[in-house]
Amino acid sequence: MTVHELGLLRGAGFARGAGTTNVRKDISATLRRTVMKAIWNGAVLAESDATIVIEGNHYFPAAAIRSEHFKPSATHTVCGWKGTASYYTIEVDGKQNPDAAWYYPEPKDAAKEITGYVAFWKGVKVEG
Repeated sequence: MTVHELGLLRGAGFARGAGTTNVRKDISATLRRTVMKAIWNGAVLAESDATIVIEGNHYFPAAAIRSEHFKPSATHTVCGWKGTASYYTIEVDGKQNPDAAWYYPEPKDAAKEITGYVAFWKGVKVEG
């Protein structure tokens, strides 16, 4: 499955450059230039030097995702300022981590920078 098939590339643009972009008055998104990796069950799920950090979570660009580990989930949640999140179950060597990755296919205006970017939790280690 490609990132296109996962639906991650719709409008996934972010102005490249160092610094901070205001997402809303009290929250900021920082474009990082350190290579970050998302790892679970010994597999690298994503790797990028262009993550966006929001509320302590690293959001990885769609091109950084190793799509063979991502299975669409029916789970959706709503954030008041980012919008509706969609989830993926992570699968590595036959083991599954349900809803361990999320992204915003159509975020609200305040979070447009993370359109299609993917973040992790539930035991996925993000390091860099």
